[in-house]
Amino acid sequence: MGKRKSRAKPAPKKRMDKLDTVFSCPFCNHGTSVECRLDMKNLIGEASCRICQESFSTVITALTEAIDIYSEWIDECERVNNLEDEADQDEEGLMPRKRVATAEWDDEE
Repeated sequence: MGKRKSRAKPAPKKRMDKLDTVFSCPFCNHGTSVECRLDMKNLIGEASCRICQESFSTVITALTEAIDIYSEWIDECERVNNLEDEADQDEEGLMPRKRVATAEWDDEE
């Protein structure tokens, strides 16, 4: 009698590398001091620095990871810095605002 044919075993699933959950602080530049926590019950993600006590919180979804919260924090810091830079340049007169002369518009009508 012959041996029964056995089914081929499925290939093992590749494991995904785990993403970081600790990062460097954008304010004090201390490495591995920012820890991200995800509160799936309340849909809130928080990143906070253990050294300088700075923190950032945002709304999350089921697909959000710790790196997403940290990236949003960095993006928000850059956005605020750019707004402050533009305001400083406007005050110093480095970037003149575009002005439209009203006389030009009145003549065309």
